[in-house]
Amino acid sequence: MAESLYEIRFRENAEKKILCHMQLSSAQVEQLRQAIEELYYFEFVVDDLPIRGFVGYMEESGFLPHSHKIGLWTHLDFHLEFHGDRIIFANVSVRDVKPHSLDGLRPDEFLGLTHTYSVRWSETSVERRSDRRRGDDGGFFPRTLEIHWLSIINSMVLVFLLVGFVAVILMRVLRNDLARYNLDEETASGSSGDDFDQGDNGWKIIHTDVFRFPPYRGLLCAVLGVGAQFLALGTGIIVMALLGMFNVHRHGAINSAAILLYALTCCISGYVSSHFYRQIGGERWVWNIILTTSLFSVPFFLTWSVVNSVHWANGSTQALPATTILLLLTVWLLVGFPLTVIGGIFGKNNASPFDAPCRTKNIAREIPPQPWYKSTLIHMTVGGFLPFSAISVELYYIFATVWGREQYTLYGILFFVFAILLSVGACISIALTYFQLSGEDYRWWWRSVLSVGSTGLFIFLYSVFYYARRSNMSGVVQTVEFFGYSLLTGYVFFLMLGTISFFSSLKFIRYIYVNLKMD
Repeated sequence: MAESLYEIRFRENAEKKILCHMQLSSAQVEQLRQAIEELYYFEFVVDDLPIRGFVGYMEESGFLPHSHKIGLWTHLDFHLEFHGDRIIFANVSVRDVKPHSLDGLRPDEFLGLTHTYSVRWSETSVERRSDRRRGDDGGFFPRTLEIHWLSIINSMVLVFLLVGFVAVILMRVLRNDLARYNLDEETASGSSGDDFDQGDNGWKIIHTDVFRFPPYRGLLCAVLGVGAQFLALGTGIIVMALLGMFNVHRHGAINSAAILLYALTCCISGYVSSHFYRQIGGERWVWNIILTTSLFSVPFFLTWSVVNSVHWANGSTQALPATTILLLLTVWLLVGFPLTVIGGIFGKNNASPFDAPCRTKNIAREIPPQPWYKSTLIHMTVGGFLPFSAISVELYYIFATVWGREQYTLYGILFFVFAILLSVGACISIALTYFQLSGEDYRWWWRSVLSVGSTGLFIFLYSVFYYARRSNMSGVVQTVEFFGYSLLTGYVFFLMLGTISFFSSLKFIRYIYVNLKMD
């Protein structure tokens, strides 16, 4: 601690008093820029009352192009409240001050600065400092982020136990089922071979219906296509971060990379959607392409329009200008949409027949009444909660980075947690699909997507909890932006995990029915 140059006398106001003049070289300015990017702050002590503020100001705006502005606070407003001869409250503010820009300085140029300050005293009826809690540590510092290695290890152990449990149980049960069904088939083939469904039960009895194509197959294929696109997009962003391609101080760089990667990976969504749509007998492939390209872009545009309109109405700097909007729209029209169409054409032309291991009868089998614990709601609850529990710890740190002042650099752990999330989703999907088929319910197509895709709903519910209990956000602008983009985040996770869940279940069902002896 050292005595500062600021002169503050009891109950004496001051207005724009000059503190000092400075001449900074380009190297000193660069040091200041780095300090501001790393959120350096100052601390004064006035009559044993700590007051804190940031050294400078950093603003990131826009996606394409992305702007990164840094400014230094050269004027401070001190506000002090007193009662009798005691100071009750002290605060420093830059609310009505414009920062001095540190951008655009040439290497051989010096920067001249004049630091000033103002002091305002006001009397208060509060007699004790303990009754005046504004401006305490909780108002400046974010909540302490504890070291989360122990929580990560705990999640890993839980996940490995879960995956091992599911794998062992299913393999044992499947082995017994296959042995029993094949033995029954060999025993019954000598006596009554015309109707081997009689006296049978479980998943074997529905072999003539399990590959019956679902309703709304175009929508299902669009979900799978966009989900595959976001799987590639998410993996690409994390890998780029692992390779050190993003500056930790420039969150907007990740946004710009995500937009460009989204446009470039549109070919994946078109290919996967059109390929599977043609496999399951779809004929309206043009409508399927339009549905695929609109499945995320339309909800995103509607959400973003509401958020941006609120920003505009409130004069927020986060509102995108019209030029940026036109640029984003151009990128989607000239890159994203054409690549979706091209991918769809390749997927349609390369599609082979579905080649189901079992023939499907023309008349669907009647599904017996199902117990309550095999309902869609219970499957969604179990299938969504378990993957969410695997990422809940890391989710807090990501929220604190995106919506707070924290800096996230543990991309290796993030990649590992992402892999755990996909693994848990696949295993849970296989287990739930097996239990559903054992109850002679062959409507697994959409159920597999909804069961693990419901993790997105749990993520949105967590965002509500974070907003209410972990953040200090308030007002229309912050509320609309937070919940708008949280909805989109939950929707993206629904698409990704629904896709992983579906293809895991499809692979599993093909495996068990291929290994089943049938006439």
